[in-house]
Formats: sequence, structure tokens, C-alpha cells
Amino acid sequence: MSLVKSDVGDEERAYRQERIMEGLNITDEMLSPNSVTRQLSDQISLAKAFVVIAKESNNLQFAWELSAQIRNSQILLSNAAIRRMPLTIRESETAIRDMALLLYQAQQLHYDSATMIMRLKAKIQSLEEQMNSVSEKSSKYGQIAAEEVPKGLYCLGLRLTNEWFKNINLQRKPRDRKHMEMKLKDNSLYHFCVFSDNILATSVVVNSTATNSKYPDKVVFHVVTDEVNYPPMKAWFSLNSFKGVTVEVQKIENFSWLNASYVPVLKQLQDSDTKNYYFSGNLDNGQTPIKFRNPKYLSMLNHLRFYIPEVFPALKKVVFLDDDVVVRKDLSDLFSIDLNGNVNGAVETCMETFHRYHKYLNYSHPLIRSHFDPDACGWAFGMNVFDLVEWRKRNVTGIYHYWQEKNVDRTLWKLGTLPPGLLTFYGLTEALDPNWHVLGLGYTNVNSQMLEKGAVLHFNGNSKPWLKIGMEKYKALWEKYVDYTHPLLQQCNFH
Repeated sequence: MSLVKSDVGDEERAYRQERIMEGLNITDEMLSPNSVTRQLSDQISLAKAFVVIAKESNNLQFAWELSAQIRNSQILLSNAAIRRMPLTIRESETAIRDMALLLYQAQQLHYDSATMIMRLKAKIQSLEEQMNSVSEKSSKYGQIAAEEVPKGLYCLGLRLTNEWFKNINLQRKPRDRKHMEMKLKDNSLYHFCVFSDNILATSVVVNSTATNSKYPDKVVFHVVTDEVNYPPMKAWFSLNSFKGVTVEVQKIENFSWLNASYVPVLKQLQDSDTKNYYFSGNLDNGQTPIKFRNPKYLSMLNHLRFYIPEVFPALKKVVFLDDDVVVRKDLSDLFSIDLNGNVNGAVETCMETFHRYHKYLNYSHPLIRSHFDPDACGWAFGMNVFDLVEWRKRNVTGIYHYWQEKNVDRTLWKLGTLPPGLLTFYGLTEALDPNWHVLGLGYTNVNSQMLEKGAVLHFNGNSKPWLKIGMEKYKALWEKYVDYTHPLLQQCNFH
């Protein structure tokens, strides 16, 4: 049933329809096989917009007619795609004319361009608001999921803690303690450090490094954790061996120099306003993205990377590894890389513009603007070669303290360790071959060739491989180094 009433005769109606066809630029001359598909697609797009307006105007009958004609046109296009042949004039002419008549009727109902633009803008604004709301909720729930401690990890920690206190032999110093102490200070060996409270993740880092090392007996791992996780971490590495790799476990509470009078972050955390900002978000009405409120950004295990020379006073060179990496190649060559007098060897991440300095720092602040090139190349924490001799000579920790104290009001950067790292090691970083460190396995799709060539694969991002939200396509790369037959993992239902 037509929605536009008319008292004109058939000849007049036919004449008007011809004028409609001409006005809508769909004359017979234009109905060629090369143009009908485009015309149908354009009509469908316009008709969909009119459907929205018709529904908002409560003209449901007209909305139904438009929808039915849209389906007819879509079926024509679909059938043509299946045949892999263009639409013929005969089969498309009726559809184009019928749709054109409906579009004319929409104009008669005052669904003109100005009205349509106004309503569509309002609709777009409404959809954007809905999208922002959904995006915010998604980010919030994703962050919560990323911060969860899986039941299996919690169980493993409890069982290992029980084993540590029950088995007195684990707490005794090993008979070869002197030999081990010599290896911990031997600069001819390959020294790695990991700062973590995640037992299984740290185990994967150690196991994958050992498995792919040409000389595992020359590999020394220095693991630092907190007091709560020290017993289970110590028990795990006492109960398991990793192809001759030496593993030392320390707890951060034993570092007497790590106090508020020396460490700016600890001093700042004593301030009530700072605590309120980080943990409640009241100071900025919750405007700071939730990802910046992740407790890991305030953990001293996270900031300990700026104190590596103090943690290991006898060492000259060390490779720092995050606990969310998997080692796929032998890393011994890292220790012979010439850093050309620099302190930090790292893989640069400025292949995209958003990985340059201006992404991480506040360039409206004169202190940042006057000291740092906004287009300077960013680099990644997670696999870094540190020359500790140069570090001490250049007082790099002092540089870190300077910038951390300048950021007491959080105007230089918000949170995290990468922004102060970019400031601290500015002009002191040597670019490494990208194949040493491949990033993104915790939030994006990574080029398969990069994965194949990568020496260290980094699951940076929220989707850690030990979480349910981990990216399934990459989990096997991490799980390869988890022994699911281990009795303790079996008891804690690791699969």
C-alpha cells in the first residue's frame, strides 16, 4: 500500500515516476551492467538511513516497506556475487525503480537531506556516547581480569609455602653454597635478573632461557621477590632444576638502602594526597584511565629496575627480563654486544608515531619541552642489556631520582616505569636488533615472521598467557615451558 495519497490519473502518475527517475539520476541510459551494482548499493545506504528516521517518526509501515525493498536489493547483489557475474539490466531495473519510488515517497514525507543530516548527527552522537560507555566498561573489566590471581597460582603459592616451612632441608644452605656464591659474582658468566611475585611466570622465564641456551651451566638467574612470595619462590627453585642454571632468590625487604629517605617513589607514597590519587581517583574525578591505577605501577618490584647496580654491586653487565616473556633463542650473544659507551641496550619501538616520546610525556610542561625531542624514538622495557659499569660512572640512578622528584605532582607523566625510563636513559640507550625482543603478544596480532625470528617474545598487555583472557593463538608459546605433569601443578588443577 502506497503511503503517498494522490488523486492523479495513471498517465500523470507514470509521468511523475519518470521525472523521479530522472531526478534520482537513474535513467535507462545509466542502467548498464557496470553501474547497476553501484546504484543499488547507494540506494541501500540511503534507504537504511530513511528506515532509521521512519522508525523514529513512528512510521512503521513505511519503515517496513523500505526494509523489504532493501532485502530484495541485497538478495540481487548476493546472487550476482555468487554467480560472479554483473547484474543484468533486466533483473536490476525493477529493483532500482521500486527503490527510487520509495526514496521519492521519503522526500514527500519531509525526510529531506537537511532533516536526515540533523537526525543522523544526533544518532551518531548517541551511538558515540554508547560506544564510549561500552569501551570504558570493557577497559575496566579487562583491567580487573588482568589483575586477578588465578586459583591455580594462588594454590601453587600456598602449597609451596607449606612445603617450605614443613621441609627443613629446603631452608638449609646447600653444601655447595660457596661455589654458588662465587658464580653469583663471576662476571665471565651470563647474568639475568627477574623481579617478580609470580612463581609460574618466573619459572617459564628461567626454563625457556635454560632450554634454549647453548651453555646453561654458565647462566645465572637473580630473582627478586617480596616477603610474602619469598618462601614459595625459594621452595620452587629449590625443588626443581633447570639444566644446570644457577638460580638465586632474594626478597626486596632485605635491601636496607631501599627506604623513603633514598627512594622518591616510597617517599611520595607516604603522602596522603598521592595515596588518594593512585587508589581512589578522587583528585581528578576519576579522569585518569583505569589502566594507570594498576597496583603494579606502584610496586617496588616494578621500580627496582632503576636500582640494579645497588641490587648486584659485584656485577658489570646484566640482562633484565620481565616475567611475562618467553625466551626462544640462545641469549649469550647479548653479553658481547658493544653498547658504544651507552648504559642501556634496548629494542626501539618507534616504527609507529605513537611510540615516540610525545606519546608518553607531557610536552606542555616546559621542563619536558626544553630537554627532550618529542620525536625521539621510544624503546621497550622487558629485555634490556645494562652496562652497570657505565651506569655507576654516569650516576644513572641519580638521574632517575631527579626526574621522579620533579614529577611529584604527576605533571610530567602519569604512572608507570617506561616514562621515567625514557627520561633516565635519554641519550644513553643503544638500539638493538628488533629480533632480540618481539612485543605485543598480550594485546595484538604479531607478524608470524617476527615470532619465528624473535629471541625474546613479550606478552606485554593485559592478556597474559596464564590468564583466561590470554590470547589463545599465543598461549602455546608460553605453555611449552610449563611442566603440567609436575605433582604440584596437578594438585592445583593446572591443565
